[in-house]
Amino acid sequence: MFQQIVRTGNISAAARQFELTPAAASAALKRLEQHLGCALLVRSTRSLKLTPAGEQFLGHCQNALAALAQAEQELQQQRSGVGGELRLTAPSDLGRNWLLPKLDSLLAQFPQLKLRLELADRVAGLNREQVDVALRYSAPEPNQVAFLLGEVPRIVCAAPAYLAAHGTPLEPFALQQHNCLLYVIEERTFDRWRFQRPQGELAVNVQGNRISNDADLVRRWAVAGLGIALKSALDMAADLKAGLVVPLLMDYPVARLQLHLVCASRHQVSPAVLQLRDLLREAVAAELQSIAPLLAAGQAAPD
Repeated sequence: MFQQIVRTGNISAAARQFELTPAAASAALKRLEQHLGCALLVRSTRSLKLTPAGEQFLGHCQNALAALAQAEQELQQQRSGVGGELRLTAPSDLGRNWLLPKLDSLLAQFPQLKLRLELADRVAGLNREQVDVALRYSAPEPNQVAFLLGEVPRIVCAAPAYLAAHGTPLEPFALQQHNCLLYVIEERTFDRWRFQRPQGELAVNVQGNRISNDADLVRRWAVAGLGIALKSALDMAADLKAGLVVPLLMDYPVARLQLHLVCASRHQVSPAVLQLRDLLREAVAAELQSIAPLLAAGQAAPD
């Protein structure tokens, strides 16, 4: 009622939309103000004007009603069934080595669903891509609809064979004496690795003889014992559990990545997207829990 009074600028007009008398609507507004202990509107014979408290309360009302509408939409969509085509884009490494079995599970659960999957490491605008939803480590844009799937650790890692041949770095600056495997996206090479310490950030410039714009290729190089990589722990989960790589410098953590499922607009939040969201949230949590002991037992820094 309060939001409708503000929208129409007239108590009588708002009352008609709720099939109430103006007196009943005015009494309802008065009861709300008494409950809150403050005036929400300044009334005159010709107009209604929001007080500062009214402006603040209106914002909360709008957020609450939007959340309620979203919840209602999601429930209606879930009841309507999952089918049609789901167009998804995902990072190359995460897509090939972690995501595919999850998508197979989704398709087995919903036989009417079709999947169109694009694997790419570029971060193009969703409106320019022919996709419904994107799996991304990058932060979503303000106008996008994003579902947080989890916060993923990043790890410095290498194959045991590489460490046996070249030694194990015990502190970040020792990486400058090693062959680091580098990743490039949109012509930017990620050759400055940043570590977090209580004293502040520690940035180390690294170099190596292999650079690629394909994150999966960087992972393959690391597993082959060709250097040291800085990777998402989720991307490397299977390799960590198989003992193909080991985590390094765990006393020098790197900032975590937020993994999101992102739609360009609310209209693209289909029943299939909601099912994918729920499946991936559960899968991310389970995977990170499974590798947590391996990360905890990783290479520690010397005293």
